[in-house]
Amino acid sequence: MAESPKEPEVKIVDRRWWARGNSDDSSEETSERTPTVVDDLERQVVELQEQLVAVRGEYRRAADEFDQTRARIRRDTGREVERGRRAVLTDMLEVLDNLDRAIAAARRSSATDTAETLLRGVELVHEQFLARLHALGVERLVAVGQPFDPQQHEAVSMVPVDDPAQDGLVVAVSKEGYVIGEELLRAASVAVGTHG
Repeated sequence: MAESPKEPEVKIVDRRWWARGNSDDSSEETSERTPTVVDDLERQVVELQEQLVAVRGEYRRAADEFDQTRARIRRDTGREVERGRRAVLTDMLEVLDNLDRAIAAARRSSATDTAETLLRGVELVHEQFLARLHALGVERLVAVGQPFDPQQHEAVSMVPVDDPAQDGLVVAVSKEGYVIGEELLRAASVAVGTHG
């Protein structure tokens, strides 16, 4: 018997993993290949992770810059408050200088002139001090003759009055009240009239 020529062995391998099903025809040649959609998703995940790292870096830089700006604003505000405080104190020192001058003038004058000289000096200093307060926006409350207002007045006594029109009105002030702009700085201590 003559041998017949051997036919070449042909092997077909389906590389589509989804077409294989559960066949156990695994061979070294059939390496699993992920579909393009999965490749795209994996690439997108990597890109998003890189973007996240970049955004976190930008956030850290912005937070650091914000903290530095806040600290600078606090320093600047503190300096401005200190400048304002110094300006007010400088104005008050001028008033103190004038009080010193009034006292010195009263000491130099004769006994008869002393009281009048001292009184005039103190009146001038008082006017100067009120002018400084006015320049800072502080105004004295007008209380006498006004109806008692617990928002602006503090009643320290009740005074009997003969005129029924003065009932509930401020008749005397023991301590002046002051406002700065629309805001009460200190309430006036007052005596309120009562009739009957």
